[in-house]
Amino acid sequence: MAYQHQFSDGTRFEHSLGKVVCVGRNYAEHAKELNNPVPTTPILFIKPATTVTPLADAVILPEGKGDTHYETELTILIGKPLTRANAGEVSDAIAGYGLALDLTLRDLQSELKKKGHPWEIAKSFDGACPLSRFVKPNQIKDPSNIEFTLKIDGEVRQQGHTNEMITAVTPLLEYISQHFTLMPGDVVLTGTPAGVGVLASGAKLDAQLESVLRIETI
Repeated sequence: MAYQHQFSDGTRFEHSLGKVVCVGRNYAEHAKELNNPVPTTPILFIKPATTVTPLADAVILPEGKGDTHYETELTILIGKPLTRANAGEVSDAIAGYGLALDLTLRDLQSELKKKGHPWEIAKSFDGACPLSRFVKPNQIKDPSNIEFTLKIDGEVRQQGHTNEMITAVTPLLEYISQHFTLMPGDVVLTGTPAGVGVLASGAKLDAQLESVLRIETI
């Protein structure tokens, strides 16, 4: 794999990249901006490891497939296996926090949804998950009370706060682990706030997690 997990202090994570578990509509305002119903339980889907690319690199967009939307998300790096986990096990298994873009071929996704078809090809193409390096858990005091932002070409496009999540980090990981095991090296994308939109080729991205992590594309 081209991508290898690493921390902001330059150290590397000992486990290889696994699957990427994503959560749809975990912020009510985002669901509303796309005219989607607000869910009562988490909506889960998986991106394969081949979607992951370093967020610090220039984002390469698919050609000839319609608009690509950006969705900025807090990410969780899993450090221990989680199966039907409780809150204490979840806390102990978090190895790091970072940021990612859940890139979406929105025109294609809309077409597939209208037909009642699965929409993995709109979410799981190569490079569909630009992922940052991670900060270690002791750098985040309370994952339910942190802010993250995305600027595009110097303009703030998304500003999310985890206290607006429908399902917070700990119960979210508990829920995921009831359905399938999370393994060391897996990454969880926790949902995107309002403000998603079209990403233009060559745009300059600046993503920030509180004061502990900042990623600017080259």
